[in-house]
Amino acid sequence: MPETRLDLARIRAARQVIDPVFLDTPLYRCEALEPVLGCAVSIKLETANPVRSFKGRGTEVVADGLAGAVVCASAGNLGQALAWSGRRRGLDVTVVASRHATPAKLERIRALGARLELVDGDHELARERAVAIARRDGIRLVEDSLDLETCEGAATIGLELADAGTAFDAVLIALGGGAMATGVGHVLRALAPGTEVLCVQPAGAPAMTRSWHARRVITTGPTHTIADGVAGRRPIPEVLADLLLVADDAVLVSEASIVAGVRLLFEHAGLVAEPSAALGIAAVLEAPDRFAGRHVVTIVCGGNVDPAAFRGWLA
Repeated sequence: MPETRLDLARIRAARQVIDPVFLDTPLYRCEALEPVLGCAVSIKLETANPVRSFKGRGTEVVADGLAGAVVCASAGNLGQALAWSGRRRGLDVTVVASRHATPAKLERIRALGARLELVDGDHELARERAVAIARRDGIRLVEDSLDLETCEGAATIGLELADAGTAFDAVLIALGGGAMATGVGHVLRALAPGTEVLCVQPAGAPAMTRSWHARRVITTGPTHTIADGVAGRRPIPEVLADLLLVADDAVLVSEASIVAGVRLLFEHAGLVAEPSAALGIAAVLEAPDRFAGRHVVTIVCGGNVDPAAFRGWLA
């Protein structure tokens, strides 16, 4: 097994503290997509839960046993998940987000009872503000991907893929901060070593992918992508170190392919997927020869979309 920060025993134990509503999400062969993509396609559907993203797996592990107050920076999905997990446990949750984040995500964070603070900048500025709040108030800072609980919670997806009884040739994972990629990758390295772990990121937010190829942290300038859930600029060194051990490749895809992926998931699978969740489909569209004749599984990791923007992508 690769010597990452993660531990398979802790990942298995995480299943015991995660609310079952986030576990054992649907995994199924989507034959309707296959004539379009030219390969066998299975979907791991992480939107079928109360926060419509995989993030609840990690926040359940984070929140287990906590008391008092917590703060996080979020593009929207982590904030919703932490608000949901915190509400169940009576935690005082503060979420810092960009004022330009998807409105539907921000509204849901408020509806779940969290205190929402908005910054006039991107996710990196929100992260800096969350750090400042944690230091000022002496409360727990939840930092996605750096905190092992977020990675090992997400890694339970890998357990479910490994236990599915199907030998997948490749798993396509959206790459942002790296919690899902490192978590799922760690499990598959241990339990399904023949499965290619392929990370996918928008060309308009390429920091982690460039860092993976360079084998060192590369910080980029402003991001330009509709996939807000993966739009980071400053990779976390510890997360990159893990990713280097578990990922077989990391690729960048265009905005046009991401939009096409959103549209295909709606038209052929009946799914409302946010752009970050369509990155796997985009990767197949951009490299059909690479996947021809193979069986791939793509993790549809979030479904929190702005309705007006979604209608525009479908058009």
